[in-house]
Amino acid sequence: MARVTHAQSIGEVAKTIGENLELVQVVTANSDNIDYGEMIWVDDGTEEGIKTLSDRGIECLQELLADIRTWPGGIIQFLRDEECDPDLIQRIMADEKNR
Repeated sequence: MARVTHAQSIGEVAKTIGENLELVQVVTANSDNIDYGEMIWVDDGTEEGIKTLSDRGIECLQELLADIRTWPGGIIQFLRDEECDPDLIQRIMADEKNR
């Protein structure tokens, strides 16, 4: 089995794949949404640390977001199911309209 030798921060992933950072943060808040071992938490000395994704983790994220967009209710229903703050939903959905 190949080992992960490259990972990108969540912020860099969002920029690279052209997705809303807050949406990426919501999706990656649940580690079950990304294949096991493809999301890596990096201890940077802060309480929060840095969440990163491997190349395969980025693919998983893109596949899941594409899939969510086909569900009844799409992104907004996903965010409601995740019990996101209404202001967060509004910001993400405003960005979705500009896609």
